[in-house]
Amino acid sequence: MILSTKHLLGIKHLTKEDIQLILSTASDFKGVLQRPVKKVPSLRDVTIVNLFYENSTRTRMSFELAEKRLSADTLNFAASSSSAAKGETLLDTVQNILSMKVDMIVMRHSASGAPHFLSKQIDAAIINAGDGINEHPTQALLDAFSMVEKFGTLEGLRVAIIGDIMHSRVALSNIYLLKKMGAEVMVAGPPTLIPKYIKEALNVRVVYNVKEALEWCDVANVLRIQLERQNQPLFSSLREYNLAYGITRKLLDSIGKEITIMHPGPINRGVELDSDVADGSNSIILNQVENGVAVRMAALYLLRPQHSN
Repeated sequence: MILSTKHLLGIKHLTKEDIQLILSTASDFKGVLQRPVKKVPSLRDVTIVNLFYENSTRTRMSFELAEKRLSADTLNFAASSSSAAKGETLLDTVQNILSMKVDMIVMRHSASGAPHFLSKQIDAAIINAGDGINEHPTQALLDAFSMVEKFGTLEGLRVAIIGDIMHSRVALSNIYLLKKMGAEVMVAGPPTLIPKYIKEALNVRVVYNVKEALEWCDVANVLRIQLERQNQPLFSSLREYNLAYGITRKLLDSIGKEITIMHPGPINRGVELDSDVADGSNSIILNQVENGVAVRMAALYLLRPQHSN
């Protein structure tokens, strides 16, 4: 089986069958990662550039490790230490990189739509590692993989996405994926951090009370406040946010049922999540990080150039 698309630009462009194929392939690769020898030759002689115009820790390391596990040759690009800092355009940068015979590009950019623009200009396969406030498809895929691992299916699962929905590419990709796979989705947070259109446009439930969201859901995927994307104050203070929307052990204990806790990272401890919740027995946050390598191996493998077959 092959994907219906040449690029992984967003969950919005994937079919349900594409998602199932990536998740099943990731399951195979997770088995590989449990072996003493964790490397396979699947992408030998394939050259991949990690083109990061924004800071990243987990996503970048996860992609780099996935590429190495698949035996690919990798090239790492950081905009702050490149000619982009001197004014070189994105297209010029990429054209120069491609002239070095690069096969695939993993790209993170602060501008929404940047990978989509690039996919219309070049032949190399592109994986979107996060574009502005638009999408972060591999995060949604690893979140889905982690939920399937825990619950066996996404069909009928109740997932609450809690926090800064307005500025979150993780939220949008998760909503697209969960709806395609038959889950029920609710978003929760302050009214100033939830887009007005989201209920009708994406067919999700909206609440402004975190306890109500927790009482409803099986899984709480908690997002951080993205202060770096806010150009005006949207709530009074981080302390006030924690008091109104932070998830504490006391709050979870008051619900009276087990709720699985997820977070895409980085966690702002004491703001959206208290440490005893982030590190508690209901948390699968570190499972998400581990599963990210297998999911990204699957995406890279399924989008590999034909000459590597």
